[in-house]
Amino acid sequence: MRDWPVHPIAPDLRLCVVRDMPQLPPALDAEVERLWAAAQLRMGNALFNGRVFSADVISPHLVCGHWTEYRRIVAQMDRADLYPRLGVRPVAVGGVIVGPDGVVFGRRPAGAVYQAGEWQLPPAGSVDMGAARPEGAVDMVAQLLTELAEELGLPAESVYDFRPLSLVEHSGSHVLDLGIAMRTDWTAARILAAHAQGGNGEYDPLEIVPVGDLPGFLAGAGSLLNHQAPVFLRQIGLIG
Repeated sequence: MRDWPVHPIAPDLRLCVVRDMPQLPPALDAEVERLWAAAQLRMGNALFNGRVFSADVISPHLVCGHWTEYRRIVAQMDRADLYPRLGVRPVAVGGVIVGPDGVVFGRRPAGAVYQAGEWQLPPAGSVDMGAARPEGAVDMVAQLLTELAEELGLPAESVYDFRPLSLVEHSGSHVLDLGIAMRTDWTAARILAAHAQGGNGEYDPLEIVPVGDLPGFLAGAGSLLNHQAPVFLRQIGLIG
């Protein structure tokens, strides 16, 4: 479960849409709908079947794919054996915010569809149609800034120096977590105040962990630490 592929990427990575969403055979579509309905029941009908970017071809400089519907992703999360037929590899951006007081961490809700209850490097979220740009381009930084405002209550101007890190692929669901490092000059107190006032409740609690305390924090999180966090922290040299 923990042997997840890590795809190296270049600093100038771009995302692009190159094809339409493929049609599903009727029997497969019916199974996707059944799994979607079950997930909706579990989540109190809180899920939205929007369009999410799914990668088809990955290279260090360019990731190309298509817009897929969220219900296919949920179905594949529930049944990993559907991957050969559904073939979705949804891309989710994840920020690594490094500030004067440390690194921002948040714990996901216990009822979340993906990585429930785990400690994560926020903000994070699927790349959706809000990141679509002309001629098939997909703006991953714009998606990250949307998540930053929604989840943490932080404005775009609070962060800078964006650096793509790598794509970590979930071995079961095939979700691709795209790490993007960024810096902030905001103090821990200011970040926590903004989160308390404007965050959407995606993370509870939110913590800013001093760089020197990272090894202890990661060890203490144990199995509740999501897999991509140490990968990204290692890439920017914050842990060994």
